[in-house]
Amino acid sequence: MNHLRFLRYIDETARSGSIRLAAQRLHVAASAVNRRILDIEAELGTPLFERLPRGMRLTAAGELFVHYIRSRRAALDQVMSEIEDLKGLRRGRVGIAVSQALARRFLPEAIAAFQGSHPLVDFDVRITDYRQANESLRRYDCDLSLVFNPEASSDIETLASVEQRLVLVMASRHPLAKRTEPLALRDCVDYPIVLAQRELSGRQLLERFLSRSSIKLRPIVESNSFEFLLGYLLRGDALSFQIAVGVDEQEGRLTARELTDRGFPKGSLVLAHLRGRALPVAAQLFADLLVDRLAALSRRRGRVEQ
Repeated sequence: MNHLRFLRYIDETARSGSIRLAAQRLHVAASAVNRRILDIEAELGTPLFERLPRGMRLTAAGELFVHYIRSRRAALDQVMSEIEDLKGLRRGRVGIAVSQALARRFLPEAIAAFQGSHPLVDFDVRITDYRQANESLRRYDCDLSLVFNPEASSDIETLASVEQRLVLVMASRHPLAKRTEPLALRDCVDYPIVLAQRELSGRQLLERFLSRSSIKLRPIVESNSFEFLLGYLLRGDALSFQIAVGVDEQEGRLTARELTDRGFPKGSLVLAHLRGRALPVAAQLFADLLVDRLAALSRRRGRVEQ
């Protein structure tokens, strides 16, 4: 299937914006990449790239052709997956884009359980926000997305959704963690606050709630890394907020508590794929496992919708 390899030259050049970088990633000569691009442009009768002083940029025709390449490759992956399934090998590669909250425990446990019965399936996991996750689906860079509170989009189809509340997170030795009575947001004001950056969904929900409240929180630390924020909590008396699934209390070092404030933020953890795309067998099987695990999660917290 050499023709598919040559089409990949165009796809990789579009991704990297450079013939030289594309050649490095493909482990071929830059002259070979350039020659194949010129050959295909000649065959199509139109340029696919604008050749700029600092790289390559897709033309309108190039954007159409790259979409064709990616959709064709996804269709081939589906066929190859079905052929492997007929052999009983269950080979495959599953690409999934997920929110940071899933990276610590939920997704690793799901993948490990899946590979226990499907050891020949590989995974490509991308930790990202919902906007980038949707773009990854549209570019065929991944098969599935599992992200918190994404915006609705007509080309993205929901497979399952489970409610997740924002919870207060702190070190287990924190004074508030030892309180037996219910906690409210006003109990947090005497302690330092660390928060996710404003472009992240959970922070946006919290800011909308605070805009209607007389309570003001001024973070002493903001970060786009939940792993960093949770690590910071272990080293002082700071507080933060996270969706419940993102807090691993089993280690005994962190404690999560729901707040009693009326209307305190909640959102949806959503499993989705590109509408109209037939998933490869391995990806479909893994999606089925995630649906089951989200249903189990909903029985502990929230409600699942399918």
